[in-house]
Amino acid sequence: MWVKLCCLLLYFLALFVLARVFEAVAWYESGFLATQLVDPVALSFRKLRTILECRGLGHSGLPEKKDVRELVEKSGDLMEGELYSALKEEEASESVSSTNFSGEMHFYELVEDTKDGIWLVQVIANDRSPLVGKVHWEKMVKKVSRFGIRTGTFNCSSDPRYCKRRGWLKSTLIMSVPQTSTSKGKVMIKEYSGHRIEVEHIFKWITAHAASRIKTIYNSEHLKEEWNKSDQYRVKIYLFANLDQPPAFFSALSVKFTGRVEFIFVNVENWDNKSYMAEIGVYKTPSYILRTPEGIYRYGNNTGEFISLRAMDSFLRSLQPEVNDLFVLSLVLVNLMAWMDLFITQGATIKRFVVLISTLGTYNSLLIISWLPVLGFLQLPYLDSFYEYSLKLFRYSNTTTLASWVRADWMFYSSHPALFLSTYLGHGLLIDYFEKKRRRNNNTDEVNANNLEWLSSLWDWYTSYLFHPIASFQHFPFDSDWDEDPDLFLERLAFPDLWLHPLIPTDYIKNLPMWRFKCLGTHSDEEMLETFPDSESDSDSENKEVFSSDREASEDDELSPFHRCSEAEHRCGAGPCPCANKYCHPEPCGRKARSYGSCSSAGDMEPDWSAWPPEMLHCTECVVCLENFASGCLLMGLPCGHVFHQNCIVMWLAGGRHCCPVCRWASYKKKQPYTHPQPLSSDPPS
Repeated sequence: MWVKLCCLLLYFLALFVLARVFEAVAWYESGFLATQLVDPVALSFRKLRTILECRGLGHSGLPEKKDVRELVEKSGDLMEGELYSALKEEEASESVSSTNFSGEMHFYELVEDTKDGIWLVQVIANDRSPLVGKVHWEKMVKKVSRFGIRTGTFNCSSDPRYCKRRGWLKSTLIMSVPQTSTSKGKVMIKEYSGHRIEVEHIFKWITAHAASRIKTIYNSEHLKEEWNKSDQYRVKIYLFANLDQPPAFFSALSVKFTGRVEFIFVNVENWDNKSYMAEIGVYKTPSYILRTPEGIYRYGNNTGEFISLRAMDSFLRSLQPEVNDLFVLSLVLVNLMAWMDLFITQGATIKRFVVLISTLGTYNSLLIISWLPVLGFLQLPYLDSFYEYSLKLFRYSNTTTLASWVRADWMFYSSHPALFLSTYLGHGLLIDYFEKKRRRNNNTDEVNANNLEWLSSLWDWYTSYLFHPIASFQHFPFDSDWDEDPDLFLERLAFPDLWLHPLIPTDYIKNLPMWRFKCLGTHSDEEMLETFPDSESDSDSENKEVFSSDREASEDDELSPFHRCSEAEHRCGAGPCPCANKYCHPEPCGRKARSYGSCSSAGDMEPDWSAWPPEMLHCTECVVCLENFASGCLLMGLPCGHVFHQNCIVMWLAGGRHCCPVCRWASYKKKQPYTHPQPLSSDPPS
């Protein structure tokens, strides 16, 4: 996960650097930057009209270029980036979809129950033609969709009773606007009563109703009262302009941010005394002033802060986000990080996509699960101060120059999705190249695996863990209260010996307990060697080497069941040797007993049971090789408590017989540990 997160951060850094390179190239070719102001006098009449349409100002009664230019200057400063975006948006002749309502419930769900947007609906009465023709309606849909206004058509032939109840007896246009200034408030529906059916007149009617929701100030006394008032709104944005009504994008944003940001329009057209404006820091008009508890921020001075709906929407979302905005952002980031697994994973192509699907499902599930307690946490009434401090942090961080660059880059890449996807793919291919090179240097075989080999290994793994899901278990001792395991009986019924046994991983063998067999009263190695006859010097020297090597092995803290066995261990049991593919040839028991001293062959040699794990049964013989345990021999125990020579039981289990040779209990299953009875203190000594 951390590797994918680092790769994603590197990708964002590459996008940031690439955007700065594009700005340098544009400056070198054209000689201007996106933040450079444009003189409207140098623009053509068509470009001026395009700017007015993007800002949402009507220009139907302005035939002269001079009037259009003055209207552009009154609405705000024009930057090169805004001009470029407006021209690109006009050239893109994309068809905007419009909703066709099927009946009353569909209309209620989308229009009347959606309280954070504006709807424009054309109602077509029974056996009547629509009020706006098809060509004009398409133009209207394209024009209003720039400002987030959704459109639809309701044909009364689909639900005549509802049209009769609402009084729609003739074709008309209706518009729904939130009535109150609170989030999720009531919706009021207005019906178009004009006689002129031109697009500009209908748009003027729409903007007039949308602007009626914005608080308008006409004199300095009212401004002073509003500026010093403390109410529920922590963030307010003021538009100081010499206009009849605010632009359509400003009105549309007031609906979109209902309950979060208060929009106030200050009409300075007939003001004689502007001294109070200078007191609060407003020295020119038009000006967009953001007032927060932290201070005043002048919108339009940093990179990407254009006078448009999209730019100001991105700016306000970063300052006053909703929980849904944060969830969508986290969802995008998590999925971008999960897709990095497609390039980090090496091997077969099918393996890459299987790992990708698994990662996508895991990450999205964890994201949704982690958001549920967060939503419940935010509903607590005692967290208002925490919420306010969080918003304060957002406002501090997102009014910096770096944040303005990030917003400008976000708008640039979101308007060019092909560039975004191509850079993401190129970044992923670079990660794939370096990851493949690193694994080849480490001699990893999975890089060259094909699809068939990987599917075969996946099927083996799946069948193994499907039939034996608890083949690997924890270390001893077990704190279990199970007396019997019903799964053992079911497995014997489901998989008789005539069937193929499923594959069982042998990794559990390394978790089995191992220890050295010791005897009480055993002589030291030197004393034992001194008692041996001279005639057997060759055998004695051999045993001395074996015993010294065995003693060195006993000093090792970690004993592996697959270590290279010594001659002493071969002599302890006549079973197969785990270090070769053939059976070891043990020496006769007499020499073995004489060399090591079996505890059962001498009366003064008693096994040291304190060295045994408490859950193991006490015994002195291995039932696999039918030989007694010799002092210093390596032993291994099973979960059932039976004990064997380590090399004997390892070869028994590695041969596919995953059960105890004595009781047939599964060697990978838990069992209640055996407890030895404690002697009573009152018993007389023997």
